[in-house]
Amino acid sequence: MHKSSPCPAHVVATRACALGVVLLASAGARAADADAVKWTFGGFGTAAVSHSDNRQADFSSSVLKATGAGYTDAWSPHVDSRLGAQLGVTVNKQWSGVVQVITEQRLDRSYRPIVEWANIKYQATPDLSVRLGRIALPVFLAADYRKIGYAYPWARTPVEVYGAIPISNSDGIDVSYRWRANGVKFVSQAFAGGTTLDLLNDNEVKSRKLTGVSTTAEHGALSGRISAFSSEVTIDLAEYLFDGLRRFGPRGESLADQYEVERKRFNALTLGATYDPGNWFAMAEIGRFTTHSFFGKSITLYSSAGYRFGAFTPYIAFAGAKARSSTRDPGLPLDGLPPAQAASAARLNEGLNYLLMSVPAQTTASAGVRWDVRRNIALKLQYDRVRPDERSRGTLFNVQPGFSARPRVNLASAVLDFVF
Repeated sequence: MHKSSPCPAHVVATRACALGVVLLASAGARAADADAVKWTFGGFGTAAVSHSDNRQADFSSSVLKATGAGYTDAWSPHVDSRLGAQLGVTVNKQWSGVVQVITEQRLDRSYRPIVEWANIKYQATPDLSVRLGRIALPVFLAADYRKIGYAYPWARTPVEVYGAIPISNSDGIDVSYRWRANGVKFVSQAFAGGTTLDLLNDNEVKSRKLTGVSTTAEHGALSGRISAFSSEVTIDLAEYLFDGLRRFGPRGESLADQYEVERKRFNALTLGATYDPGNWFAMAEIGRFTTHSFFGKSITLYSSAGYRFGAFTPYIAFAGAKARSSTRDPGLPLDGLPPAQAASAARLNEGLNYLLMSVPAQTTASAGVRWDVRRNIALKLQYDRVRPDERSRGTLFNVQPGFSARPRVNLASAVLDFVF
């Protein structure tokens, strides 16, 4: 975003590079008079194309996109492409603010911009700060830069892990405190808020009463993050299914209450660490997610490593998601029902199990190379082999009737990331 970025071209996805990319807007302000109002502007983007050999389903980087590579188009630019801009202001040593706007494909197939961040910050002391407004949700290692592809080595963050929480921000407040212990630098955050995401046909995802804590730690080349949060979630999705189930008496009522996402508590715990001495890196994250709805319980993880040869960084990664709750339910009993009601109940059972298939259970093996073409531009070529488990469509969507059990998806991606 700013041509004086502190990241050396051969260093990618390190703590310093990620921080430098995220805080570019404030870098220029620090060089000016501390008491003068300073405005800064920068941007970032990804131009990408992906090819999938499976034409029975779409692969994409987020469930909040309408199309992907595979069923809709064998070659798709929508999987990873995005453009962002960031405006920052520093009023004085205590007060500053930032607005970040991003455009990428949405569920209505448009590229209408969305406001990713919009907050003001009060630096009460050198170690204590408070932010108010729309803030990055401090979950996962890449929480502060998950939309900025230049800041990490891969074509995209692992979908099994990061896709488990497609919401990347929250409207509310957070408090951060920096501290040290035994030579380790810590930053602890407490946050509270909520958010609303628009889906199709006036449907919404509402996250209310969101509260959590997060702590990052850094010691030399080793850094890590642990986060936990809880939220009350409502999703206006498949109401026809749950209304239909309730018409079948107590068993239907029980199924609807069990699987409907109506003010259901969603709990998440994530832990990640990275070791990056300069010439190579290794990193891993694990997450546990629980909700009493059709999303059920799941555990996700990934591990990745790479080695830097000048401007080139070959890397490998393995990611997986495992459902810890059932992805199939016998549903309504059909015995003894009149033929018309039995047919209706069978369709409802089929719809319920289609929802349960949406609980991701899959593995992905990846290999790729990053080439830092110049200081602010990186080209990445990546191959992924995605394999959903039986009775799950994994992270795939737009699934077609010919979608077979345990299919393999071979995905090839070319990604050009840049900051300015």
